[in-house]
Amino acid sequence: MDTNFRERLQQHILCHALLYLLLGYVLLAQCVPAVGEHYARHLYPLISYLLSLFSKWIPFALGDLFVLVCIGAALLCLFRLLFCGNRWARLRRGMTHAVRLYVWFYLAWGLNYSQPPFYGRTGTAPVEFDEAGFLRFAQQYINRLNEAYLPVPEELASDEQAVIGREIEQLYRSCPEYMGIHRPQHDGLQAKTMLYTPLASMVGVTGSMAPFFCEFTLNGDLLPLQYPSTYAHEFSHYLGIAREAEANFYAYQVCTRSTLPLVRYSGYFALLPHLLSNARRLLDEEEYAALLQRIRPEVKLHYEQQRHYWTALYNPTIGRLQDRLYDLYLKGNKISTGRKNYSEVIGLLLSWEQADASSSLSWH
Repeated sequence: MDTNFRERLQQHILCHALLYLLLGYVLLAQCVPAVGEHYARHLYPLISYLLSLFSKWIPFALGDLFVLVCIGAALLCLFRLLFCGNRWARLRRGMTHAVRLYVWFYLAWGLNYSQPPFYGRTGTAPVEFDEAGFLRFAQQYINRLNEAYLPVPEELASDEQAVIGREIEQLYRSCPEYMGIHRPQHDGLQAKTMLYTPLASMVGVTGSMAPFFCEFTLNGDLLPLQYPSTYAHEFSHYLGIAREAEANFYAYQVCTRSTLPLVRYSGYFALLPHLLSNARRLLDEEEYAALLQRIRPEVKLHYEQQRHYWTALYNPTIGRLQDRLYDLYLKGNKISTGRKNYSEVIGLLLSWEQADASSSLSWH
C-alpha cells in the first residue's frame, strides 16, 4: 500500500472518529442535564471567547455570510446529487458535511438550550400567575414606563450607537453572579448589522445570535427606540442565554438600570407588547381598557408608530413561514411553548420581583 495513501486513510479515519466523538458529546449534553449545565458553565465561555476573539475583527456579519455560503453549497450538492453520477458517494459526503454543521452549531452556542432554565440557575421560585398579582405588577410597570418617556430622535448616529453598546456592556458586566448570566469577556464588543436586513424586516426579525462565529446582529431597519433593548436582548444571547423569555428578562433588567434616558425608556417600552399580550388573556374588557387608559398618550403614539412601521415592511406569506419554522426550531430545542416563550418574560419578572423583595440580595 502506498505510504501517502495510508497516511491519508489514517487522517480520514481520525477526522471522522473525532467528528462522531463530538457528535456523541452533543447528543449526551442534550439528554443529560448535568452535561448540558457543565457545557454552559465551563465550556461555552471558553468557546465563545475564542470564536469572538476572531470574529470581532471582521467588520461585517461573518455568520450571515457563512449561512448564505452554506445554503448555496447545499443547493449545489442537491443539483449534483440529482443530475451527476456517483450519487451514493455524494450523498455520504453531503451527510458528513451536515453532521459537521450540526456539531459546530451546538458546540459553538446551541448547547446553551440544554442548561438549566432561569428558575434553576438562580434558585428563584416561580410565583402563581394570577390576575391580582399581574394587575399590581402591570400598574407599577406602567407608572415607570410613563416616567421614563422622552421624545425619541428620528435616527441614531453611529457614535450614539457605540455609546449605547458600551453602556449595555458595562451594565452586563455589573450583573451579580446570582442572576445566572455570564459577564462579557471582551471589551468593546459591538453588534453587527444583518447582511440580509430587507429579508429580516419582511419576517419581523429585529436581531439574531449568529452561533457559528459567536456574533450577535441587529436589523439595520431598527427604530431608535428599539435599538437599545434589542441590543441588550441579543447581547444576552451572546452571553449564553438561549431562551427568548430570559433574553427579554435580562434586557429589561439591564436597560431599566441605565443612566442613559433613551436606554432606560427603551427597556421599559420593549416590555409593553408582552404585557398587553398577557393582559388580553388575563383581564376582562373593562379591566383591559382601564389598563390602557393609564398609559400616557405619547407612549401610545410611539407604540402605534412602531406597529405601523414594521407592518409596512412585513411580508405575511414569508413571515408566517418563518414564524412556523422558528416555532418548530424552539420546540425542538426544549422550549415547549415555541414562539410564545417571548411573552413568558412577565412570569419571570413577577417571580424575580417577589424573590428580590424577600431577599437581602439586590442589584442596585
